[in-house]
Amino acid sequence: MGVPAELTAPVVREAMVRFRDALRTHQDVINRLNVFPVPDGDTGTNMMLTLESVVGELSALGPEAPMAEVCGAVAHGSLMGARGNSGVILSQLLRGATSRFAAAERVGPPEVAGALVEAAALARKAVVKPVEGTILTVAHAAGEGAEEGCAREGGLCHTLEVARDAAKRALDATPTMLPALAKAGVVDAGGAGYLLLLDALLSALDGRALPEPSPLARVPADLVAAPGTAGTDASELRYEVMYFLHAPEDTIAAFKEVWAGIGDSIVVVGGEGTWNCHIHTDDIGAAIEAALDCGRPSQIRVTDLSEQIEEERWVREHALEAAPQPSGEVPTTDVVAVVSGEGIARIFRSLGVHHHVSGGQSMNPSTAEILAVVDALDASEVVILPNNKNIRPVAERVNELSAKRVAVVPTESIVEGFAALLAYDPASEAEPNLRAMSASAERVRPGEVTRAVRDATTDAGPVREGDWIGLTRDGVVSIADSPSGAACGLLAQLVAERELVTIIEGEDASPAETRRITEWLHDSCPDIAVEVHHGGQPLYPYLFGVE
Repeated sequence: MGVPAELTAPVVREAMVRFRDALRTHQDVINRLNVFPVPDGDTGTNMMLTLESVVGELSALGPEAPMAEVCGAVAHGSLMGARGNSGVILSQLLRGATSRFAAAERVGPPEVAGALVEAAALARKAVVKPVEGTILTVAHAAGEGAEEGCAREGGLCHTLEVARDAAKRALDATPTMLPALAKAGVVDAGGAGYLLLLDALLSALDGRALPEPSPLARVPADLVAAPGTAGTDASELRYEVMYFLHAPEDTIAAFKEVWAGIGDSIVVVGGEGTWNCHIHTDDIGAAIEAALDCGRPSQIRVTDLSEQIEEERWVREHALEAAPQPSGEVPTTDVVAVVSGEGIARIFRSLGVHHHVSGGQSMNPSTAEILAVVDALDASEVVILPNNKNIRPVAERVNELSAKRVAVVPTESIVEGFAALLAYDPASEAEPNLRAMSASAERVRPGEVTRAVRDATTDAGPVREGDWIGLTRDGVVSIADSPSGAACGLLAQLVAERELVTIIEGEDASPAETRRITEWLHDSCPDIAVEVHHGGQPLYPYLFGVE
């Protein structure tokens, strides 16, 4: 079967799936490229999650969906699923390209070249203060390359190959445009992700393999500026604010002008009354109030970038410490933790755990998955933190199957896992670690908030499907119509004669709900210390550890 002479709906659809798959495999490498003093989330993760939303929209279409429907799904999925600055810009690039595809009677080399040029222009227009040396530069070069390839009349694959070559040259040149990249010796993360889009289009056309992730030298921690020391190359503002704005198009120019006065890294993309808005700012209230002047904001997300700086510093420092050294010693006992969220994985890494298995209450890992991680370690003895009562029995089977000596600390929650690590000694053997870590975990009272999936009768009263419930080791102790209500009822049962409350926010937590919880703690227990961390775990918007 020959190579298609033009893009068809099935090819575009397949290209989006392959782009998602490529971002998955390159996610960690792209994340490590993000070296700005104020990281805008994780670029690779944000771009991958944006494409996950695109593929989700496409999966709802029938197999014979025409080009217009496929392009509509790409545009809508990328708009609604865009995460972070990089995801929002990628959304605009995809929307710009697919709008040209949908409007064309056929999508051959001229149409593809025009689409890449228009997409780059629209993405640049969406950014209030464009910066060279970013994904915008790489996308612009791809458009120019596509026009050059089209002029040579070498066919669709040739046009895309020339576009990719031009984009790669621009990507390689990004360190000459941004000093932060040059200092760290890396290229722009967003541009690296965009290059995979061109790879995916070529792969969908002629079946060529997608590129494998290239090894990336770890970025030394001392090359990452500390909070408050950023230069002119990146934002020094503290908060990232994102939301969907439902407003008429004629109000958006004035909205952007207001935002330009209160922040930077501003990207506003969308159309037909729905806009995905992103800003870095020190004034959260003003950023949200600007939306109320022209429309209605929804799904408001606020991220404290100073916490992201600290997490990124932890990740880099501990990754550097964990890198194999010629004269380094393998720990006597290593640790494997089961985690349910990238934020939680980061916190574990900051505490010295560099090996984890993804899993939790609703996605229990298999014994084989845990065994594979254990057997890959250099240490002869291993401690496992299952962090869930359903996973403990699975983890305990690993010792029977592995040649290593394996001990399982009976942690039934993430916060117990954190507490256990306070007693971890890598130079000690597994059994002494098991005793010390188990004792440390027992000093924590864990709690969690989730939503009921069915009606039930509990000691706290009747529960209806959709209620928010607070759980301890003893079962349901609070029932409410909001996460914060359930959390405050739960904490009232846990905080007596305690000194510290640790709050781990899940992916469904909100700044408003967290604020209600912390204000209740400050009013009810003024002497208790409160720490808040973002864990990103699904299904459980709040996990608590009281000690």
